[in-house]
Amino acid sequence: MSFNKVDLSFQSCKAEYKDADVVIFSCPMDSTTSFRPGTRFAGNAIRVDSIGVEWYSPYRNMNLRNFQTTDIGDLDLPIGAIEEALEVIYDTTKTILKDDKKPMMVGGEHLVTLPVFQAVVEKYPDVHLIHLDAHTDLREEFFGRKLSHATVIKRCFDLVGPGRINSFGIRSGDQHEFEWAAAGNINLRKFDFEGLDELCNTLKDKPVYITIDLDVLDPGVFPGTGTPEPGGMQYKDLLKAFDSFEKLNNLVGADFVELNPYLDPSGASNAVAAKTLREMVLLLHRNK
Repeated sequence: MSFNKVDLSFQSCKAEYKDADVVIFSCPMDSTTSFRPGTRFAGNAIRVDSIGVEWYSPYRNMNLRNFQTTDIGDLDLPIGAIEEALEVIYDTTKTILKDDKKPMMVGGEHLVTLPVFQAVVEKYPDVHLIHLDAHTDLREEFFGRKLSHATVIKRCFDLVGPGRINSFGIRSGDQHEFEWAAAGNINLRKFDFEGLDELCNTLKDKPVYITIDLDVLDPGVFPGTGTPEPGGMQYKDLLKAFDSFEKLNNLVGADFVELNPYLDPSGASNAVAAKTLREMVLLLHRNK
């Protein structure tokens, strides 16, 4: 599999693929969205908005100009064909990992995390997942489907088993999902990020993959998402979480999902997502 340069890239992330340590790609898929669709348009909305984001991060004291990052753009996913689209995402991630590069995926609905994580698990069988989200995403099925944005973390659990998934900020889900988590299957922290810093200390030398559903943020901060949940985190809370992520010495990949740019006419949600992408790319470079 080869990747062509794209005309529209995130910020200064225009290195040749062969030279890059981190590879950005976006997955324009919202096929299982159950409320308000539109996340398929997130990737390029972020690229356009990145024009207004500084290359230097005062939070990381790092500058994107100093690192080799490539952005291969939106993947060409077959519309409405869920399993085929997931296969394209899996194959892309597999290639990136085989080439000893780190994947930085932008959703899309949360289901697109699954094929990325599947490829990561195959390369790093002892990987741990850190999951920031408003929702549990632990249903066995949703509207009769095992592959859904509402089942994605349960499908990730199927890949790694108990004790390897850590969810934070959760404030919405079916009762049985919370009970199943509490039965020793995953570490689930309701409402906030308490315990995340200690977890990162514990996992500092283990391979870790991070997935962030941006609806973990309060709708007052991030209204541009399909299933907003009041009572969420502030952006400073997310930045503090990134401070904790700096303790991870083997961060092998990351994603964030669920920006719907058309649900926030102000453009504020696009700006939040663009800055988040800068911070996450720098985190991936920090321990390359």
